[in-house]
Amino acid sequence: MTPLLEARDLRRFYKAGSGLFVPRGTVRAVDGVSFTLAPGRTLAIVGESGSGKSTLARMATLMEPPSEGELLLDGAPTAAADARTRRRLRLSVQMVFQNPYGSLNPRKTVGAILMEPLAINRRGDRAARAAAARAMMAKVGLREEQFGRYPHMFSGGQRQRIAIARALMLNPRVVVADEPVSALDVSIQAQVLNLMMDLQDQFGLAYLFISHDLSVVRHIAHEVLVLYLGRPAEQAPKEMLFARPRHPYTQALLAATPSVDAQHRLARAAVKGELPSPLDPPPGCAFASRCPHATARCTQQRPELRAVEGHLVACHYAEMLG
Repeated sequence: MTPLLEARDLRRFYKAGSGLFVPRGTVRAVDGVSFTLAPGRTLAIVGESGSGKSTLARMATLMEPPSEGELLLDGAPTAAADARTRRRLRLSVQMVFQNPYGSLNPRKTVGAILMEPLAINRRGDRAARAAAARAMMAKVGLREEQFGRYPHMFSGGQRQRIAIARALMLNPRVVVADEPVSALDVSIQAQVLNLMMDLQDQFGLAYLFISHDLSVVRHIAHEVLVLYLGRPAEQAPKEMLFARPRHPYTQALLAATPSVDAQHRLARAAVKGELPSPLDPPPGCAFASRCPHATARCTQQRPELRAVEGHLVACHYAEMLG
């Protein structure tokens, strides 16, 4: 089966720093990420702020081109595609943003917000667009009488339902969700996640799910990719990664997840210290300065991603740490 979304060694660099006393440097925001995403599957991208999650999301939605590497949508390469092909490919991948309060136009009604993608792409007349919008509202749990209301009249959870409905109006095959529940109350998060899972089953959607919350990832993901300073640290099926994480950074992220299990809290130490500067990353393993297992080899030789008992791990000592 051809993956809906495939990343091959994606890299995204930015020039930073200028001025009399500030030399120009290069920020390697994403540095060598590869994955495949099939229909009906969810790949979660996790990591701290500054790990490259949102940059990867922008590349996946064709908002930004990769500096190096290749991104394929439905088997078609995107980097060398002409403008017409890119417009067509862009319709098959849509995005749900983090903040449901800021991602909706406050001056437009829910009906107008949902009809807008169809109008921009000249799909149907006004009556057909309105009917499609009402049908999508029903699919995400909104009532028909809410069609003419404005975003400020809805709760945070309802606004995110509107945002999800808008993303689905063009019948995409891939949805990139960038922290879609982090701005919601905990009591509402599960409702929105369950809705996304129901819609995935109904439409055969593939999700690229960006999150820093491993408890959310555990609920919705099929596979997890852990990023650290723009590079993959570990990738594995969800059950394997949560049961036996191989990378010290993954272990630290899991330790930082709130738990009522005292044994879990004592078993692992949460990660300490700060991310190294992306303008001046260390020569060896980027996590070495924060890793309790680091040796001289770690500070000198950068570990490459390799297979270890079903995991892909970038650690010299992965076999001993699981």
